[in-house]
Formats: sequence, structure tokens, C-alpha cells
Amino acid sequence: MDTKQKILDEALTLFSEKGYANVFVADIADRVGIKAPSLYKHYKNKRAIFDAIIEKMNENFAMQAKSLNINGSDAAADSGIYEKMSEDSLLKLGREMFLYFLHDDYNSRFRKMLTIEQFNNKELADIYTKLYVDDPLSYQGMLLGMITSSGMLHTDNVEIMTLHFYSPIYYLLTICDRDPAREKWALKTLDEHIRQFNKLYGRSNK
Repeated sequence: MDTKQKILDEALTLFSEKGYANVFVADIADRVGIKAPSLYKHYKNKRAIFDAIIEKMNENFAMQAKSLNINGSDAAADSGIYEKMSEDSLLKLGREMFLYFLHDDYNSRFRKMLTIEQFNNKELADIYTKLYVDDPLSYQGMLLGMITSSGMLHTDNVEIMTLHFYSPIYYLLTICDRDPAREKWALKTLDEHIRQFNKLYGRSNK
């Protein structure tokens, strides 16, 4: 791991342990084993480190999505893939994505940090909402809307259908963040949720 990457890694660890507001550039430099002036050669300030962590998370997610043969961010690119997917394949994909967000080191530590800071920092609370609520709902809403237009799903309200799909997944993720011992139960519940969703909204099984 090069110095620039080590700065991100150690900064994220400190943010998740102490909260963003309570970590200073000198703390990060000390954890990396360098002096603060040397750190500034890589990142101009703490916020630049924070932004680089988000960029790294996005890169990691894009690689994960590609490994699963989806885009993960472009609903139009993914709608045809999901329309052709069997329920068993959908269950497998759902599990892999859930486990990725639960166990990906950057995601888990970043989510922990935002959980700590959301009541103290409005900007970080907004970032939490964007990353784990607004962006997933936007992508899934467009995706489910397109699949509904194709006739594979049936609803009078795509927005509510999207909430029905995503809300339990977000709930299971946050439960496992607090209680890792419930992971096995969460995966079983996730499978049951996807099956029930398909039955409720009339997705064709292939």
C-alpha cells in the first residue's frame, strides 16, 4: 500500500473510531507515520481526504458491479439484464450485493463514521442520506419503473413499490451493522423478501 492509499485507510479508521469532527490532519499523519507537511503533499486538507474516500468507495462499487455483470448506477443499462434474470439469479445477486455493502471495508467503516456524525454535522447527515437512501431509491425507482413498463411488474405507484423493495434491505443492513451475529438471519430474510416482492408485484419467473 502506497502512502497516498495508506492516508485514506488510516483516516477512515480514525473517522470511524472518533468521528470526523474529532480527527485532525496531525492525527492522520501520526497514524500513517509521517509528518503533517508530508501529508499535505498528497491531500491539501482533511476534506480532500474525505472526498477521496468517497471516490474510492465509488470505484470499489463500480468494480463490484462489473464483476456481477451489471452497471449498478445506470438503470437504463441494467433494466434489460434484470428483465431476463430468473428469480434464483436475482436472489444470488441480492445476496452478493448485500454482503458487499455489509463487509466491504470502506463501506462498513464509512457507514459507521456517518452514523456517529449524523446528529452532529448536517452536511455529513446529508451525505449519509444521499449514499444510503436517496441514491439507491433513485436508481431502483428508475429500474423498477422500466421493468414495470415492460410488463414484468405491475403497480399503480412505482415510488411506493420502490420503498417496499429497498426499505427492508436497508433495515437488514443497519441491523447487521449493530449486531453481526444476525447476518445468517438477515440473508434468509432477504431471500424471503425478494420472493415475496416478486409474488406481490407479479414478476414473471423464468
